[in-house]
Amino acid sequence: MNSKAPVLIEETNLSHAWGRIFLHLFDNRCTEISPLVITLTGFNNGLLDEDKAIIKTLDECLAAHNQKTVSKVSETIFPSYMWKLFKDNRQEFFSNYIDDLPNIKSVENKYRPCLYFERLIAFNCEAHNGNQLEHIISEYKSRPEARRSMFQASIFDPARDHVRNAQLGFPCLGHISFVPNNKDKTLVLNAFYATQQILEKAYGNYLGLCNLGHFMAGEMGLQFERMNCFVGVAKLDKVAKRDLKSLEAKVRQIVPSKTNS
Repeated sequence: MNSKAPVLIEETNLSHAWGRIFLHLFDNRCTEISPLVITLTGFNNGLLDEDKAIIKTLDECLAAHNQKTVSKVSETIFPSYMWKLFKDNRQEFFSNYIDDLPNIKSVENKYRPCLYFERLIAFNCEAHNGNQLEHIISEYKSRPEARRSMFQASIFDPARDHVRNAQLGFPCLGHISFVPNNKDKTLVLNAFYATQQILEKAYGNYLGLCNLGHFMAGEMGLQFERMNCFVGVAKLDKVAKRDLKSLEAKVRQIVPSKTNS
């Protein structure tokens, strides 16, 4: 475990940010980074630059190890595919997502579906109940000067998630906060992960958080400015490094390793 100073990754390219994290493990001969801080900015209409070659190679690697693609992981945090269908009406968007949950869960882990967006808009386990995102949007639009501590949402629920299982795939993401700046009309999203799988989840996690931030900014009448993510323990423990040589080579061709270590 890396017990040195926090590793900070600041980028305007999402693929490069993930690539620098990935290469840090090889360059420092470690399988964990603790803690890890990622900050992404430079959004253009809510989108960051990405490198298609890195995404393609990563998706191929994930498929070879029976893992979800980057886009499928991102959809667990924010379902962009569905938002495109209801882009002018967030209420229909929320409602249809809840109504479609049985179908969504049927293709997820049947024991413990990893659906972070469900916790964000239906935290109380009941249909159309506990919509934290709607509360944040509505409160901000009615009271832009309200205390900023109001604009936060929980995913981790002690009542459901404090269990004794040796391993638990959900939720690794525990908390999100939104910080509006009324002066320049921008929004920052902050996220906290207790742990994070660098290979299987990290890229999709960051993409999903950025998409969520863009959605929230748009509904609040703001521009999405920055995504900050704090990870308690970022790790590579399910796939051996020797099985990732082709992915390492591709990433190294494109992204220089320059983390502070």
